[in-house]
Amino acid sequence: MAANLENGILAIDIGSGTQDILVWRQGVAVENCPKMILPSPTTLLAKLIRRATEHRQHIFLKGNTMGGGPCGAAARAHIKAGLRVFALEKAALTFNDNPEKVVRMGIEIVPSMPDVEPLVELEMRDVQLDSIRDILERFEVPLPETILIAVQDHGYSPNASNRIRRFQMWKRALEQGDGLHHLLFSSPPENMTRMRAVKESAPNAWIMDTGAAAIIGACLDPWIQKRMEQGIVILNIGNEHVLAALVKGTRTLGIYEHHTSLMTPAKLIDHLNRFRKGSLTNEEIFEDMGHGCFVHPEAAKLSDFDYIGITGPNRSLYNIPGGHMAAPFGDMMLTGCFGLIHSFEIKVLQGKGNGRDQETN
Repeated sequence: MAANLENGILAIDIGSGTQDILVWRQGVAVENCPKMILPSPTTLLAKLIRRATEHRQHIFLKGNTMGGGPCGAAARAHIKAGLRVFALEKAALTFNDNPEKVVRMGIEIVPSMPDVEPLVELEMRDVQLDSIRDILERFEVPLPETILIAVQDHGYSPNASNRIRRFQMWKRALEQGDGLHHLLFSSPPENMTRMRAVKESAPNAWIMDTGAAAIIGACLDPWIQKRMEQGIVILNIGNEHVLAALVKGTRTLGIYEHHTSLMTPAKLIDHLNRFRKGSLTNEEIFEDMGHGCFVHPEAAKLSDFDYIGITGPNRSLYNIPGGHMAAPFGDMMLTGCFGLIHSFEIKVLQGKGNGRDQETN
């Protein structure tokens, strides 16, 4: 896919709490590029569902698979309040890859809008390019043709935990050994249903995992860059997930991922200490309802990973001894956007993607 950079790059990092947006312009200092921190699509949808609950309206969910979290919690509360939730099949897959489990939640999967009153119709989608275009045009900023979007996709897994499927992606990326930039896709794998739904909303976009984008973006912090050759732990404390990576030079040698809601400062410090020593097991994290842990066999021979760089919207809630609060280009909230753009530069502009997307099936 040819890249047209005449009017810049639009990078969108979509999390559970916010969507972080950067319009990068060639020849313009990053600090002077347009940027926005807005509520995430799932947060906005949750607000609309709660409003329907207050007004005692049933809801009909159309559209496509998107990020869950807040909108899932709002839907469950809506049903608990004695109201009905109808959904088209693609929209319903937001809540679970197994339609039977979605139905057991109380969501009614339907082929079309039901004849029920009072009923409010809501659209599910992760990307709202029309709204972003409208905002930018008010300030005489054209929407770039080159669009990069980060979302977290657990991978389609109707009959097993999607935490297993997601960690298979990480393990394969680390075993490949030549950089997480391969997790930027022009055509996401078939099993990445959320990413493929994003492509339906933005057909020309490149799609990446939010975790990979955050790790790569954090590595652009000057303090971290000086220590990467020695080995460093990159820690991203997000609204839903805690992600850590062992990075040495250009290689990522370990990945740890858990849920923020299940974490305490003492628990996280213990996990990090054992993670960088290679003694934290995948089984322990998975049984604790986390995603998993994988450390490349070569990691312990290459570094002690004594340094820690920290990013993410919940980083201030954890006092990590010796941790450096990363802020690439002076803006921690845009770490994922910087990671997207840097990955695009490596894989596409410098041609280091070998003309392919990495398979995660």
